[in-house]
Amino acid sequence: MATDRLDEVLDAAYDCLTRYGVRRTTMDDIALRMGVSRSAVYQYVRNKDDAFRQLAARLHTQALRRAREAATAEDAPYAARIRGVLAAKLDLVRRLTGDSPHTAELLDEKARLFGDICGTFTAELRHLLTALFAQADTPATLEPAEAAEVCLALVTGLESAPDGERLLGPATDALLTGLLSTPALSRR
Repeated sequence: MATDRLDEVLDAAYDCLTRYGVRRTTMDDIALRMGVSRSAVYQYVRNKDDAFRQLAARLHTQALRRAREAATAEDAPYAARIRGVLAAKLDLVRRLTGDSPHTAELLDEKARLFGDICGTFTAELRHLLTALFAQADTPATLEPAEAAEVCLALVTGLESAPDGERLLGPATDALLTGLLSTPALSRR
């Protein structure tokens, strides 16, 4: 039950974030959105910053869970697994940048409140991709960690493309043709 209430607090914080941004949102705004007193909100979060940190952590954790599921889908070819990891990042970014200009704050690696959460998320994706490229036997001219960086650069570019979701498949396929040996594309 406490988890449900925390989720309500975080949902209300997200709604306030979309409307006002981090700086202009108050604990009263979050409480009002929930229909409870401010003291009721303090039962679940220490303050506004804590609410937004927990919100950022929740969103990044959900995206990381999807990335891990894609990476560990052993019945899928490596290309599909890599595409799934990249899609988890792209989906998170597109959702947050699409909901409001303010929600993009949750993606800022330089932000005081969220930087470490964003940095950890990207590091985890890099780790998943590096492991996949190591398993898939990348060409000798490229280290698995370098292949992971190339993929992260690709998805970062697609984040600002108007039709990035549509382009993810063809862009990933084209990129992976060079990063994976041909047998690895169909290997499981």
